[in-house]
Amino acid sequence: MSDPSLEAPSDFIREIIEADLRAGRHQTVVTRFPPEPNGYLHIGHSKSICLNFGLAEQFGGRCHLRFDDSNPTTEDMQYVEAIQRDIRWLGFDWGEHPYFASDYFDKLYDYALELIKAGKAYVCSLGEAEIREYRGTVTTPGRPGPGRERSVEENLELFADMRAGRFKDGEHVLRARIDMASPNMKMRDPLLYRIRHKHHYRTGDKWCIYPLYDFTHCLSDSIEGITHSICTLEFENNRELYDWILDNLDVPQPRPHQYEFARLNLNYTVMSKRRFLELVSGSYVSGWDDPRMPTLAGIRRRGVTPEAMRHFATRVGVAKNNSTVELALFEHTLREDLSEVSPRVMGVLKPLKVVIENYPEGQTEQLDAPYWPHDIPKEGSRKLPFGRELFIEADDFMEQPAKKWFRLAPGREVRLRHAYIIKCERVVKDDSGAISELRCSYDRHTRGENAPGARKVKGTLHWVSAAHALDAEVRIYDRLFSMEFPGSDGQDFKQDLNPDSLQTVRAKLEPSLSQAEAGERYQLERLGFFYVDPIDSKDGAPVLNRTVGLRDTWAKIAARAEPAKPAKPAASKPKADEAAAAAKTTAALPPEAQALIDAHGLAPGEARVLGASPTLGRVFAAAVAAGAEPRAAASWLVSELPTTLEGRDAESVKFDGTALAELVALLDAGTISWPAAKDVLVELVKSGGSPRAIVEQKGLQQMGGDALGPVVDKVLADNASLVERYKAGNPNLLGALVGQVMRASGGKADPKLAGEMLRERLA
Repeated sequence: MSDPSLEAPSDFIREIIEADLRAGRHQTVVTRFPPEPNGYLHIGHSKSICLNFGLAEQFGGRCHLRFDDSNPTTEDMQYVEAIQRDIRWLGFDWGEHPYFASDYFDKLYDYALELIKAGKAYVCSLGEAEIREYRGTVTTPGRPGPGRERSVEENLELFADMRAGRFKDGEHVLRARIDMASPNMKMRDPLLYRIRHKHHYRTGDKWCIYPLYDFTHCLSDSIEGITHSICTLEFENNRELYDWILDNLDVPQPRPHQYEFARLNLNYTVMSKRRFLELVSGSYVSGWDDPRMPTLAGIRRRGVTPEAMRHFATRVGVAKNNSTVELALFEHTLREDLSEVSPRVMGVLKPLKVVIENYPEGQTEQLDAPYWPHDIPKEGSRKLPFGRELFIEADDFMEQPAKKWFRLAPGREVRLRHAYIIKCERVVKDDSGAISELRCSYDRHTRGENAPGARKVKGTLHWVSAAHALDAEVRIYDRLFSMEFPGSDGQDFKQDLNPDSLQTVRAKLEPSLSQAEAGERYQLERLGFFYVDPIDSKDGAPVLNRTVGLRDTWAKIAARAEPAKPAKPAASKPKADEAAAAAKTTAALPPEAQALIDAHGLAPGEARVLGASPTLGRVFAAAVAAGAEPRAAASWLVSELPTTLEGRDAESVKFDGTALAELVALLDAGTISWPAAKDVLVELVKSGGSPRAIVEQKGLQQMGGDALGPVVDKVLADNASLVERYKAGNPNLLGALVGQVMRASGGKADPKLAGEMLRERLA
């Protein structure tokens, strides 16, 4: 799969920009990301950040980071600094300096005077409740207030007195004189300025009147020369006011235009700074960077990578209609990224002692253990000490084994990862009847699962040497909320907090982790992906945060086939840890799902989805029979298809397994890019047919090296300034150049190959 960060997706905003550039309406694309510094950024903001900065890179323009800081009651420099950290972490840069709306207060005041002098703004003396009453409702028009017919002179005098601090908060406001009967409530004489006798974190006490968002935002865009002001859909009704203000003032031309796209919504999550503040101030979480929080600071501390965030933003795409994205899709995207960057090591979260009775006392072996599985072409290994006494997971032993239990049980054999096959000979219990240790034997001829002639057993367990184990704190994080839509039942959203969102355990880790450094990522085999906490870890004593488990639970289709679960979890019964949950899930898999695991090595989540849907199971089987690699076919059906269906039932798909196998083959051969493959899937869902025919009909073939070389050369020749800035030390501009190649090729270039050719020519 090509690097998503180098791919130039297609959407309606990019089409608008391309049309503007072709028509000569703009020479340079200038976008902006305009947060208010009143809290920390969250996952939802990442989509807007990636879009605005990505557009600037793709089209060789620039993106301004502008703080819309016109509300002194909630804003603070700590939020400014946190927002800048988050954007840099995502991999974007705003140039020589950030912008601040507060820098324009004098200019905005002059614009307000211009409106007053033109008779298009007036000072209103109604109170807040009266303003709401006079505005009317959706079905009834508003009515003018007593101050609406004040003279220009009186309005200028009152506004000057407002600025001079002669009135109390709320005593007067400045409003635009537009239309109190407008069907758009935003146009019923909206507020432009209010009185706030508050200290501003940047301008101090210079001002006691502050412009409101709708007045500040459009004029800040104009002052900065923004060409495309891209907002989320909740500002769609504000666009008419945005245009009115710019149309009724003497602003530079061409003026900016606002476009709206759907914001990012996730289930099992809240996306509100106000709600985040409630969680922080109420000590429901440890702070804005609590790893359970959906803030960028929180997910960064949890171990999420910026690459995964950018990939997720690309995968979700840019649309005109709001929808809710599965949190499990985000987790799936995260696993894809972490799998490529996380060395494999071993740790035990719930230690159960194992004594190998026929192993020589006092002897220790050093076993060679690679950090990476065979399908990841990376090198590196460490030595694992192996001795007579070990720890395994307590959940990997069952005294009375269930059917198809392939882990350890009395009289049964398992393989220890990278080591030997052992057999449980007897169980030792304490006075209370609890299992305290297992007495086992080992087969000394079975060292190494990949040794020539090594005999096979069905179960493989992770372990650590008891004598060499590193004691460490491990934090098991789960979803912060137990309800899919917190607070949707009319109750306080905090009532839906998951009581088991954090479990802290004292774990036993392999000794190599004593060298782990803060900020490193690892996969604890069979347990999940973990991040060395950058704040609480000490030299030789890492604290591990679980970023995400190994089980891929994006199984919405399977959930339809399962009995409905209670809306709220039982508060009295603590949740088992991830390893135990995985064991129970695996043990409880339906026979058809287990058969898919046994036959094709699918993950339990994939197997459950395919096993629960007759249609998807049939398509999968036919695709494999037609030559598709099983995991690839499963990934398309389980990971990509649900977003393409857009709520429709899986049984409605119109393509068969042969078509899916053909799609997989086209992508593997490099005939089409990843975005093109997803476009083909959309067509298959709607109409069926042959992927190859769809590719030919739509001209989706990737452009190869012979044809791509001249395109790359022309892009370099036409973008001399970008080339110069890249060579001067700005590597982020490579993405902009790739975007230019994609545009010049009509989206047909192989983005990975384009990046390689650009690097070669720019070296």
